[in-house]
Amino acid sequence: MLLSVQPQLTNQSQARGTGVMLRCPRCFHPIGSLPDTDAVAIECSACETRLPCEQGIWRTLLPERVARYSRFVQDYESIRAAEGRGSDTDAYYLALPYRDLSGRLTAQWALRARTFRYIERKIMPRFTPLAHYRLRILDLGAGNGWMSYRFATQGHTPVAVDLLTNDRDGLGAAKHYEPRLASLFPRFQAEVDNLPFGDSQFDLVIFNASFHYSENYEKTFAEAVRCVRGGGTVLIADTPWYSDERSGARMLEERRALFIERYGFPSDELNSLEFLTDQRLGALEQRFHFLWHTHSPFYGVRWHMRPLAARLRCTREPSRFRIYSAKVVK
Repeated sequence: MLLSVQPQLTNQSQARGTGVMLRCPRCFHPIGSLPDTDAVAIECSACETRLPCEQGIWRTLLPERVARYSRFVQDYESIRAAEGRGSDTDAYYLALPYRDLSGRLTAQWALRARTFRYIERKIMPRFTPLAHYRLRILDLGAGNGWMSYRFATQGHTPVAVDLLTNDRDGLGAAKHYEPRLASLFPRFQAEVDNLPFGDSQFDLVIFNASFHYSENYEKTFAEAVRCVRGGGTVLIADTPWYSDERSGARMLEERRALFIERYGFPSDELNSLEFLTDQRLGALEQRFHFLWHTHSPFYGVRWHMRPLAARLRCTREPSRFRIYSAKVVK
């Protein structure tokens, strides 16, 4: 059965003309393309699941899944607020990732900036042999939308996905980019294991510092593979890597103790896997029959020397960050 989109109109602003095809997150039937009209909801004609659009954000997280993630979102937002993330000004968001105008998380944003520069300069050119070729990019773990904004200014068509929708650190904060764009990129509240998109339509799927929140790497990666077109690429960025599983386990123990001391809770509501190892990466290669291409951006001399410093001090192995890309053949 061909399923129809049944938009309810309002004066709400949203991105137009993206051509993104949607599927129902409950019954998985196709719903059609993202409406070019201003719509407050779309409805699956097969199971009648209603997906509302609130303040420009498509709410495709099913009610029972909202309940599943509620404690995680509450704890995560509390920690992020305590860290001082977000701002009331457009300037703060427009400067990301290259400058943290708040001055609170300068080191973290410096790392994110180097990752993005590497993607922009070393990886993106492989997709664009023609100067005017525009990529359709799925930004998983988009947060406030800074990466989607950067891609949009380059002429690409990003779609931003996150669990958080608040106006400081979640998808709601993307309103600060709207005055600089002809139309704001589409934003979806969704879980990465059940994306509301049709098959094989994105050129690039990026896990934007988000893959380690997965509770099942194979399931999460399979959903990304489903959404990317044949010949497209899935990319994992800014997820910690350890050479030894025990080092990652120790990191988690230390972080739980720190969070209990600092915030009063361990922030372990989800059974997130939290880090990568060569063994975990290898398991994905075997399951999906591809080879990782590992990229190693230079994050500065101090960052580069961290493993040596840890060995000299006889302390736990520090995390390392790499970029992992996989070309998907279908």
